[in-house]
Amino acid sequence: MIIELSSFFNNPSLISWGPLNIQYYAVTWILSTYFMYLFLKTHAIPKELGLSTDQINDLVFLYGLIFGAMIGGRVGYMFLYGTDQLLNDPLSLFYIWQGGLSFHGGLAGVAISVFIFSKKFNISFFRLTDAVTLATPISLGLVRIGNFLNGELYGNPTSGNWGFIFPTDAFGLPRHPSQLYESFFEGIVLFMILFFINKNTKITGVVSAAFLIFYGTIRFFIEFYRQPDAHIGYVALEWLSMGQLLCLPMILAGLLLLTYFLRKA
Repeated sequence: MIIELSSFFNNPSLISWGPLNIQYYAVTWILSTYFMYLFLKTHAIPKELGLSTDQINDLVFLYGLIFGAMIGGRVGYMFLYGTDQLLNDPLSLFYIWQGGLSFHGGLAGVAISVFIFSKKFNISFFRLTDAVTLATPISLGLVRIGNFLNGELYGNPTSGNWGFIFPTDAFGLPRHPSQLYESFFEGIVLFMILFFINKNTKITGVVSAAFLIFYGTIRFFIEFYRQPDAHIGYVALEWLSMGQLLCLPMILAGLLLLTYFLRKA
């Protein structure tokens, strides 16, 4: 079934009244952050670490969202995907309203921020990342729905009987809804995998390592259905995208960490 989406799927606004403009994409970010807050507030690991409600607030909204996802995601995007623009206009690093956030940059930013947080309050870094990574998939799934509503990051053209025609696609071709594939597999499926692992092991760091391995693997394969960034294209072998390239060290790091934690236990 080929579905032609209406012009609604082009950065739609939930509320647009005078200068007030609240977009659905922003709502998915708000919901994803709030979900992570509720998860960490009620989960056993933060309680085990003795985190107060105020500390969880700071961890999620200040360290995680602002310093990690937003700043890390923006810096990562500009250095990985917008190098030419950054060299021509260094101030474009701060033009966050123009869009452009990188998951891998955000991941690095969150890791650094959580490390600083763990040192500040003298708690186990990897025990804390176990809780954070366990809460991350559903948040990722919500943000990918925001990408779908924005008509961005859509998939490659499809010649089959399943696809969407996005109003933001200048070619008007039926395409894979790769945002929905990512929402399902990076969100629901990854959460179920990590939830199962967390239920069946008490070894610190295993959930964090599993997140790196399984997210990297899922993202690597879904990238085959996702349209690469037009200004970059494929970076190697005429099929390897930047997203896939960045997933390889992520998977390797997860395997090394998993081996280390299991041997240490």
